[in-house]
Parts: sequence; C-alpha cells; structure tokens
Amino acid sequence: MKKIFFSILFIGFASYANAQKAELAEAKKIWGVFELTMTVDPAKKEGAAAPAADAKTGGTFVEKQITKLNEGLSHIDKAIVHEKTKDLPETWVYKALFHATIAAVDTLNLDNSIKNQKAAEEAIAKTKSLDTKNEQKDFLAQAESNIQVALSARGIMAYNKKDYATALDYFSQIAAKNPTDPAWFLNAGVSANLLGKYPEAIQNFKKVISLNSPDSKDLYTQIINITTDKLKDTTTALALLDEAIAKFPDDAGLIGAQTDLYISTGDIVKSQASLTKLIAKDPSKSVYHYLMGETYYKQALQMQEVRNKVDAKKVKEFEAITAKMVALIDQALPFYKKSMELDPKFVPTLETLKQIYGFKNDTENFNDVKKKLDALSQNK
Repeated sequence: MKKIFFSILFIGFASYANAQKAELAEAKKIWGVFELTMTVDPAKKEGAAAPAADAKTGGTFVEKQITKLNEGLSHIDKAIVHEKTKDLPETWVYKALFHATIAAVDTLNLDNSIKNQKAAEEAIAKTKSLDTKNEQKDFLAQAESNIQVALSARGIMAYNKKDYATALDYFSQIAAKNPTDPAWFLNAGVSANLLGKYPEAIQNFKKVISLNSPDSKDLYTQIINITTDKLKDTTTALALLDEAIAKFPDDAGLIGAQTDLYISTGDIVKSQASLTKLIAKDPSKSVYHYLMGETYYKQALQMQEVRNKVDAKKVKEFEAITAKMVALIDQALPFYKKSMELDPKFVPTLETLKQIYGFKNDTENFNDVKKKLDALSQNK
C-alpha cells in the first residue's frame, strides 16, 4: 500500500511539472499568434479607416493587444513559480517579451508602460544570467528593441507637448543604450538646447559629430553659436572654429563665422592672415575675397557707430573718424570688386558694394549694382 501511495504521489508531481511546462508552451503559442495577427494595427494600413473601437467585440486595437499580452503573461507567471520552469532562460525571455511589448504599445497609460518596462528590464537581466549558451539572444534583442520603442514614443510625445525636460530624459536613456546611433544624441541635444541646458546640448551635439553624422557641419555652426551667443565664450568658440574648418576647409559659412569673430574680438591680423592663406590656396573663390573685404569694411562700420556718438560741434574729431572710415572702405573695395568679378551673382558682395557706392555718392556704380541685384531678385 505504501508503495502504491508513493507511485501515486510521483505521478501527481510529474503531472504538475508537465502542467507548468504546458504553461510555458501556452505562453509561447500566444506570443506566436500575437506576432502573426496583432503586431500591426489594421487601421493604420494605407487607405484604411481608423475606428476608435471594434463594433463586434469592443475595445481599441491597442486594448486588444494589451489583453492578449497579459494573457500570455498569466501563463508565464505560473511557469515562473515552479521549480521545473522557474530557472529556464526561455521562461524569462518570454516574460521579457510580453512586458516589453506592453510597454511599447501602451502609449495611453504612461504608468502602465513604465511599470512593464521595469519588469521587462528585470526579466532581461534574469534571462542573461541564465542563458549561458546565448540561445535567447534574438528574443532578448527583440525585447530590448521594444523597450527602446517605448522610450522613443514617450520622448516624442513629451517633445510634442513641449515638455522638453521629460523628452531629454527619454532621449538620453535611448542614446545611452545606442552609443553609436547619432539620432538620439541629436534629439537629446535639441531638447537640452530648448531647455537652456547649453553645456549638455553641446556635449550631445559633439557626440553626433564624433559619429561622423552628415549633420556635422551644421552642428558645428550650432555649437559655435551657442558658445558665442549663450555662453559668451569667444576663446572656446574660436577653438571650435579651428576644429571645424580643419574638417571642412572649404565651408564659407564657417570661415565667415571665424572672420566675424576675429573682427568682433579685434583680432584683425589673425583674420587677414587666415584669409590670405585661403586666397593663396584658391584665388578663384569669390567668397574668400568677399570675406577679406569684410575685415576692412566691418571696421569702418564700427567706426561709424563711434562717429555717430560724436558731438556735432566737434567737427575735427568727426572728420578725423570719417577719414579713417573712408580709408578702410577704400582698402575693402578692391576685394569686393574681385569677388564680384569672380562671381557676378554673389548677393552678399553686391549688397555691400551697393552700400559702399551709396556712401561714396557714386551714382553710376550704385545703379549698376542695383540693376544686378534687381535682375537676380526677378529670376528667383
């Protein structure tokens, strides 16, 4: 009798163990069905309508997705508490998949999405500790990808609501998980800039540049503008310009920014030395001659501001400043003329020449330049 009792007990234990394995099998089946039938909202297919709820069964498509995923979790949770299945990597990777997917699809309930993300991350860590043969790597990658989808959705929603602090947090999390993807560092940088967190914005933009993004040239300009306009650090800005020009030696915008910064800091000699080298290297570049002209003309404009503050009774002082202005303009003029000769359609040169000829009362040249500008304007 005792022998029979133990036999019955053994059979019952085996049946219970098999039942737990059946729970895992059922969860896998639910996941397979979900992937085949519920990963794409039919309402989002091209040309389809987007009803708020299913007329027959009720509930939105997202609600149905979550219900199905929770059904799969109910089976996994039973498998996790049993000795025979609780330490199987497969059990934990499916738990990660279900939780991560709920986090990704539940865009309406933020708390639920965050809760499921946390559970997914714990399940991923558990899977990795158990999966010594790395057999679940594809499922793990899928779960981790869904977590990133969740973070991305929350970040974009926050950004669209102008909640830039929350957007920055989510974009930074994704960037940390994808250190070779420049897109998320760019998003984080834009959000930080909008928040006025300029050092953080610069750090993210520099990361994008280091990853050889096609946006690198524009980001250098952005960083330099932030450094000069917001941080008021011309020394760092000039160092950044040197770095940027070394990478993009033919970019007129960067060279122009360097010229302007040298002029604003009074370091005309460095500006002219840099442009002299560029002109010697490629004398056919209209913009180089234009920028050299600027080094003289902008000094003249600064003097004009000084002259405007002179008392009208101080005639000699007024005339002395005017003479210096004219001398600088005369130094600038040959470079502008050369620039126009090389590129008759370069608008910045034409606009400046128009100002100069107007100042000099040179009607003939003024009208000639004006005609060129009018013609370009009509041809746009």
